[in-house]
Amino acid sequence: MVSERLEFAVNLAHKAGELGLEYFRRLDTLTITQKGHQDLVSEADRNVETLIREELAKAYPDDGILGEEHGMEEGASGYTWVTDPIDGTANFVAGIPQWCVIIACVHQGQVIVGVIHDPVAGETFKAAAGQGAFLNDKPIKASDSESLSNGSVGVGFNGRTAITDAVNAVGALVSKGGVFFRNASGGLMLAYAASGRLIGYIESHMNAWDCLAGMLITREAGGVVMEQDINHALYHGARVVVGAPGVFADLKEIADSSFAPLQAA
Repeated sequence: MVSERLEFAVNLAHKAGELGLEYFRRLDTLTITQKGHQDLVSEADRNVETLIREELAKAYPDDGILGEEHGMEEGASGYTWVTDPIDGTANFVAGIPQWCVIIACVHQGQVIVGVIHDPVAGETFKAAAGQGAFLNDKPIKASDSESLSNGSVGVGFNGRTAITDAVNAVGALVSKGGVFFRNASGGLMLAYAASGRLIGYIESHMNAWDCLAGMLITREAGGVVMEQDINHALYHGARVVVGAPGVFADLKEIADSSFAPLQAA
């Protein structure tokens, strides 16, 4: 059952990615609006999410669907699909080839399927709970780094939490001999942490559609993931700290000391 849902999600992410690529190749025709600071949305986002929702509704009509552009549709089956049609929209609309399609599936408070598909690079990071993590069918594993000075750490930035969060985190990381990385796609940075390209990723707040897939893939790849109340995260997002086992404690310490306390939802 889980394997079937993973296969479906991978195929759907590829289909959605193809549509996204069509828009990406003709950016000059896109209608783009701004929802808020650092928060752009294009007709590509909306139409790719519509495609995803229509395919999910056909295959799993009783499941719930939560997406960035069209919100939550409650389901009756106990399963909820969570999707960001284009994570890295600011990159997308600027012509920077660092964006991805994210699809996750949650059941009874657990993330059971996660897919992060990068159409430009032709890379699909995927995992099902208890079945390991893969990049294009090749097993992946988190970094074996045991020092912040050995590898780069992704640091996320968002317009929803204290502006000092990311600044503090970068300062703390650099002061400990670390190097920070940011490509403006939290989904891809989580995938890179899962596959050992980065030694970890931290962000003071991520929405469910940006982080649930990547957290599962990282955990299945042997990384350490800060525990979350997934049902709460679906509606309110989450603080995200993931990392190689050898540096997770250091990353958690940086997050705890750098990020302002989360506001009660």
